[in-house]
Amino acid sequence: MMTEQGTQEIPVVWLQGTGCSGCSVSLLNAAAPRIANVLLEELVPGKHVQLRFHPTIMAASGELALEILYDTQQTEEGYVLILEGAIPEKLPYIGGTTGEGEELSIVNTFTQLAEKALCVVAVGACATFGGIPAAAPNPSGSKPASQVLAEHGIATPCVNVPGCPAHPDWIIGTIVHVLLHGLPTADDLDEHGRPRAFFGQLIHENCPRRADFDAGKFASHHGEPGCLYELGCKGPVTYSDCPLRQWNSGISWPIGAGSPCLGCVEPGFPDVGSALYKKISADELPRIERDETTGELKYVAPASAPCSEPSE
Repeated sequence: MMTEQGTQEIPVVWLQGTGCSGCSVSLLNAAAPRIANVLLEELVPGKHVQLRFHPTIMAASGELALEILYDTQQTEEGYVLILEGAIPEKLPYIGGTTGEGEELSIVNTFTQLAEKALCVVAVGACATFGGIPAAAPNPSGSKPASQVLAEHGIATPCVNVPGCPAHPDWIIGTIVHVLLHGLPTADDLDEHGRPRAFFGQLIHENCPRRADFDAGKFASHHGEPGCLYELGCKGPVTYSDCPLRQWNSGISWPIGAGSPCLGCVEPGFPDVGSALYKKISADELPRIERDETTGELKYVAPASAPCSEPSE
């Protein structure tokens, strides 16, 4: 939709499944641009993000809010659907009714909106890979967005922006990419549907404690100097730009604050790679190998998950 001033309005619908709303809180703390700039100004020249529905921060509630949701679904073309939280298939009804008087189901609401959406952006560990709601034994039957789309035969592209929570720059940056360049191509995303711009390098490659790892200087207790590998750090098998971007307006990040990386942007978090403070297998570490054909040394990155199976 174009305004009288020639600005293209991009409708955005933000749904919430099973989760803690931490990604919404993270987005509200965006620093550059601030959330007010994102919502009130042109995020890119000539295009404005029109946040039509967000159950946590919108002023409207109840039937009034749902009317906005249904109106967007029925009248808008090319809206962006953002999902925060997993889809709980064993807890389908969330209260209220649809415009046709049927009980409101998060599964049906998500799939119906996804069918007409320009793309789905799954935000946070829960929406992208299941996260804590889908952790064993998963009594709610929670599933990530991509799995629900596949099971319902919906071909709408899905971009995964994981994290517990997702960094506000990752969320806004992904939306900006769609506005500027259209849908991400296969080259823009990794094998898990994550933007390579944010999830293209191992934390281990840019960690300020990497020199301690190489020198064999490991912390044995929290609060000690040295590499945190012995304390369960998942940085060697986690793909994220956390050490470069950092958190809280660039003030710090988990390892900078003395905590091992928990691998929250990886598939299977928190089951795969648990316990959180247990040392990962040496077989999962990045290594240097000699190519049997050419004889050249090459860097071999680990699979982008802390372990192949959940720990007992």
